[in-house]
Amino acid sequence: MAQLKAISPCSSLNLSVHVPKSDLMLCNDNVSFSKKSALFQELGARNSELQGGAVVSNKGNGLRVHCNKGIQAVLSHDKATEVFEATKTKGLRGKLNKVVLAYSGGLDTSVIVPWLRENYGCEVVCFTADVGQGVGELEGLEQKAKASGACQLVVKDLQEEFVRDFIFPCLRAGAIYERKYLLGTSMARPVIAKAMVDVAKEVGADAVAHGCTGKGNDQVRFELTFFALNPELNVVAPWREWDITGREDAIEYAKKHNVPVPVTKKSIYSRDRNLWHLSHEGDILEDPAKEPKEDMYMMSTSPEAAPDKPEYVEIGIVSGLPVSVNGVKLSPASLLSKLNEIGGKHGIGRIDMVENRLVGMKSRGVYETPGGTILFTAVRELESLTLDRETMQVKDSLALKYAELVYAGRWFDPLRESMDAFMEEITEKTSGSVRLKLYKGSVSVASRTSPNSLYREDISSFESGQIYDQADAAGFIRLYGLPMRVRAMLEKGI
Repeated sequence: MAQLKAISPCSSLNLSVHVPKSDLMLCNDNVSFSKKSALFQELGARNSELQGGAVVSNKGNGLRVHCNKGIQAVLSHDKATEVFEATKTKGLRGKLNKVVLAYSGGLDTSVIVPWLRENYGCEVVCFTADVGQGVGELEGLEQKAKASGACQLVVKDLQEEFVRDFIFPCLRAGAIYERKYLLGTSMARPVIAKAMVDVAKEVGADAVAHGCTGKGNDQVRFELTFFALNPELNVVAPWREWDITGREDAIEYAKKHNVPVPVTKKSIYSRDRNLWHLSHEGDILEDPAKEPKEDMYMMSTSPEAAPDKPEYVEIGIVSGLPVSVNGVKLSPASLLSKLNEIGGKHGIGRIDMVENRLVGMKSRGVYETPGGTILFTAVRELESLTLDRETMQVKDSLALKYAELVYAGRWFDPLRESMDAFMEEITEKTSGSVRLKLYKGSVSVASRTSPNSLYREDISSFESGQIYDQADAAGFIRLYGLPMRVRAMLEKGI
């Protein structure tokens, strides 16, 4: 029989309960008892709720709860939360207490949940980051996660943080990987991984897991962030460990473990979407000789089908970062969303490239980045007014390294952070307005103005002026060309 003393929400409690193991179920930081257990009647606990987090251990036939902030008992009307026996014992590959899994709700991550529990005897907390992939991607995730055996689902809206702290620094730096790629997926992975580390701390997890394959870049981006922010966390990458080799194997594993198989239509493309871009890989794109099909695109209209009349858009910029569209100040995420809508309508931002993956192989991808393409053009055009030649050349050379670091997952590398401080400093005066013309897939500049412009009409004019005397050019050319003249004299024996 249980002995229960009255407690306050912040009191410390030792509660010994003798109950058959078949009636005992644990999940996350909640203590739940089977509807059929006589303990419900003994304690009258069906609707009780004591707020706080609990650390639970099962010793012998008793349940001992050590609680610093009380206990939260979550009881549904007709259902109790199930926990596999594997969470109480060592799994097939070892023992972890609690794992935070990057979760999308698709087949792969749904299968990873029971696989983690079976192989590591752990509780699984699913984590989903909202980085602007679309509302439809988040619907029904909690039910899917729990049906797969997860203890809870944590969803965090990271859109503003993503744009403000990850996209905008890359924009300010002018970071473009291999001449074309605007780093959409590369920037999203560290913000997601950073949030996973935070969630792991919040729920008391000792490990994190992701569903990246062993052939791609994302595994590196996730894990380098984990290493940088919490080197004590264990990292589990099922695709590098399990025997599942494809979709059919995953479906079979799901059925074996009573995991509902997501009934979504399998796309022929591998896609990644966030507020910055949409990437496409796979199917016919694996052959660089084949042109992408028009029905593949989702964020942008075909340039041929775009409006026949151009649209002008004005971007306000302060210290190298965009702050307004057509005179209306917007938050970072709202500003990008607005430009995605405008740019997508005009077929802006489509690129098709063969890139060098970090792991060594080449891959072909097609990217849609309408708003990002507009912003890159606007910032670059304003810099033509505010940066001198030497500064611009150094900035452009560092932008290549900056992009390489981001692509390689080294967002929290001290070198990138130091380069970012440099970029922030030299773009301090890059403020003003740029007006762009959007027409059938193209972006061209219509006007640029800045209170800090280094352009002087009175100096640049072909008319003579007091500051620049054209006669001075003769002496400048003689001195500037002296090394070439001396070499020619040597070759001619002069």
